Amino acid sequence: MWWELIPKKCLNPESSEITKYAANSYLAMRITYMNELANFCEKVGANVDMVRKGMGADSRIGKRFLFPGIGYGGSCFPKDVNALIKTSADYKSPIRLLTVVDEVNKRQKLVLVDKILRHFGSDIKGKRFAVWGLAFKPNTDDMREAPAVVIIKELVKLGAKVSAYDPAAMENAKFYLNELIDYTHDQYDMLTGADGLLLLTEWNEFRNPDFAKIKSSLKQPLIFDGRNIFDTEKMKEEGFLYYSIGRLPVAQ
Repeated sequence: MWWELIPKKCLNPESSEITKYAANSYLAMRITYMNELANFCEKVGANVDMVRKGMGADSRIGKRFLFPGIGYGGSCFPKDVNALIKTSADYKSPIRLLTVVDEVNKRQKLVLVDKILRHFGSDIKGKRFAVWGLAFKPNTDDMREAPAVVIIKELVKLGAKVSAYDPAAMENAKFYLNELIDYTHDQYDMLTGADGLLLLTEWNEFRNPDFAKIKSSLKQPLIFDGRNIFDTEKMKEEGFLYYSIGRLPVAQ
């Protein structure tokens, strides 16, 4: 781990503990800032991918943790952000910025639901959505604080049905979602008759799919991409209605 590179004599115990919390909280803050910026970009017609690349070209900022999406999750960022919020409040020196980070992150997890509701005129009762990706990030089966859990529960609460596929996290997902959704071991079979496809985790398996198969299987060629996996021009060429984060929708 990165903290193992720090010479032990450089930090006393208090500084060492805060360093770990502070590093993860700072990265969570970068992600949250990009999510807020992405939402703003949509309002003014900007493209957050272009903004992200421009920012990343500044050596003072760098390219990492500038990707917008549907909020951070996992075991570290939420825990460490909240640890600093609580401890700083206990010591009567609140880190108010982190309180906002936590609040914004919780709200960001519902941004995709808002897009779905706007598309369907606020009524999704009886609709069925296919979901690709459940884990909080790719290459793990970790479901802790995963945005997919919040999104799926909200969709179900609003009367929709959900079928989901994840390369690794489906068994762990059952602990959080139980029987709320259907689980499938084929990412394409679940698409048949679905009202739309949601991309919630940026697994490499999803980056170059069979678009013709997706299009022919769905009721309509509709994708809600919470991770900006696909290029908007590619989606236009393929004939999809496509919603992403921080970029204008692709309409046909």
